[in-house]
Amino acid sequence: MTDAEYNIITSEYFDFINNKEFPCVAAKTALTWKQIKCLVVDHMACPKDDAAILQFIYDFVDEYRQSTKLYHSLAIVFKGPEDPNEAQFEEFLWQRLQALSNLDAQQYGYDKRVVADPNSPDFSFSLKEEAFFIIGLHPGSSRLARRFKYPTLVFNAHAQFEQIREASRYDGLRNTIRTRDVVFSGSINPMLEDYGQASEVYQYSGRVYDNAWKCPFLSQHATTDHHSAA
Repeated sequence: MTDAEYNIITSEYFDFINNKEFPCVAAKTALTWKQIKCLVVDHMACPKDDAAILQFIYDFVDEYRQSTKLYHSLAIVFKGPEDPNEAQFEEFLWQRLQALSNLDAQQYGYDKRVVADPNSPDFSFSLKEEAFFIIGLHPGSSRLARRFKYPTLVFNAHAQFEQIREASRYDGLRNTIRTRDVVFSGSINPMLEDYGQASEVYQYSGRVYDNAWKCPFLSQHATTDHHSAA
């Protein structure tokens, strides 16, 4: 990929967030503070970029842990597929997250502040012993706020939400985002739950689920020897 192609795609992502009506004010803050990292890779169904994605996330974790500021975000933008439906995007999302998790389990444990079982309300996705809340974006999303030109996985460090909650700013931030999303998308996201009420996996892809859906993710961290991330 040329630098010009990378710059065009990342600029499109920043423009997507910078849209005046875009509901996530936390993402807007991260953009204003130049704390969004982007990696552009090829097809979402292909494992060839997994090692590069994982290293990019590891570097992000190192930088994030050294920072005293909040609102850091990382986006993995895939050039394909060009027009996935929600079922395809969901399948590819869990393929990539499972593959990244399997590679991570060869070196690190699971973030002890969260739970590795996706059925648990305390679940969060972990890489380099840092928990992440994942937001999926793609052009076929039923949610307008997630309808970006390219399939994208956005990683937000879970600890940031805890810091915001401890500062008594979480409820206000959440309510602002939800109110703006109703205006932007025309309805409230039916999959929204407050942390601790239901597993956050229902929010990752943006798809609407019923009670019969089972998350396919299975962490291998518990069965793998690893060293500490400290």
